[in-house]
Amino acid sequence: MIDKFGNIFYLIIYLVHFIIVGSYAFQLVFGTQKFLEGRGVDKTATLLTRFAGSFMVALVLMAIYIAFIRSGGLDATGVFFNLVFMINVTILCANFYTLKIDKTGLTEKTRNDGIYAPLVLVIISAVLCYGLADKIYV
Repeated sequence: MIDKFGNIFYLIIYLVHFIIVGSYAFQLVFGTQKFLEGRGVDKTATLLTRFAGSFMVALVLMAIYIAFIRSGGLDATGVFFNLVFMINVTILCANFYTLKIDKTGLTEKTRNDGIYAPLVLVIISAVLCYGLADKIYV
C-alpha cells in the first residue's frame, strides 16, 4: 500500500483528505436533518443538501477504488487528483463569497467552517498533486 504512494506521508494525507470528505458526505447524505438544524437551515434544503453530498460520496468511492482496488494504483490518475483539487478550490471560493461577501441565507448558526474545511482540503489536495506528480501524471 505504501509503495503506491511512495511513502507513508502521502498515504496519510490522502487518507486524511478523503476521511474529511467522507465525513461531510456522510453528514450531508445520511445525517441531513441534524446537519441542517446545526446550521439553522430549514428542512426544505434536504434535496439539495443530499444532491451535493452525493458528489462527495462519488469522490470517496473513487478514492477507495484508486488506493485499494485498482491494479494500476495511482498511475495515470492525474485527472482525478486535478478534479478533486479544482472542486476544493471552487467550494472554497463559493463559500468565501457566500459567507463574506454576499451573505444570503446566513443565520446566527452559520459558521466559518465553510471556509476553513475547504481551505484545508485545497492545501492537502495541492500537496498530493505536487508530491505524487511522478505517479499520477504518467
